[in-house]
Amino acid sequence: MPRPRPGDTGVARLLVAVGTDKHPFDRLVGWLEEWHRTVADDVGPTVQHGHTRAPRMPGAVAFLGHDELQTAMAEADLVVCHGGPATILEARRHGHLPIVVPRDPTRGEHVDDHQLLFARRLGTAGMVALAETREALFEALTAGVADPSRFAVAADPDASETRRAAVERVGRIVEELVAASAGRRRARWRPWARPGRNGERR
Repeated sequence: MPRPRPGDTGVARLLVAVGTDKHPFDRLVGWLEEWHRTVADDVGPTVQHGHTRAPRMPGAVAFLGHDELQTAMAEADLVVCHGGPATILEARRHGHLPIVVPRDPTRGEHVDDHQLLFARRLGTAGMVALAETREALFEALTAGVADPSRFAVAADPDASETRRAAVERVGRIVEELVAASAGRRRARWRPWARPGRNGERR
C-alpha cells in the first residue's frame, strides 16, 4: 500500500539514486527528464545524480548523506536506482521493490558488467523490477505512479543485525557472476570497503 502521510496531496514521491560511481549515467537521467515532462504535476522527484549531469527537473541533488538517503527511501513511494547491490538491498529493506536500471559498461557507465549480471539475476528472481530499456522504465514508472503498491515489499527496518551477512552474500554472487562472464577477469568486490557519501560500495 502507498505510505500514508498527513495532508497527502496525491503526488507520488519518487526517489532516484545513481550512487557515487564516477562514471556518468546520462542515459538514465535523459530518460527521467523525458518521462517527467509527461507527469510533472503528479510526481515529486528527488534525483541523486552523483557525478552525472544534473537533470533538468525538480529535486536534483548530487549526493545524499547516509541519513538523508535513509530518510528519502523511507518517505518515497517509488525507488529507481542503478544496479549497485548496496542500494538495492537498502531499497528492499525500506519496503520497496526497486526499479533497477543497471549501468552498462559498453556505454561507458561502469568498469565492468557486474551490475547488468546482478540485476538480471535479481530480476529473474522477482527481487527487482528490471528496466534495461527506455520503454521498460517508462512502463514501470507509469504503473508505479498509478499504483505504488505494485512496487512494495515487506519492509524490514530492524534488519541491521543481518545486513552485513546479506551484503557479504551479495558480494560473493557478484564475484561469481563476473568471473563467469566470458573474457572477464575475476572481480574483487569488497562489500565492506569504506563507503562513499551515499553509503554505496561501488
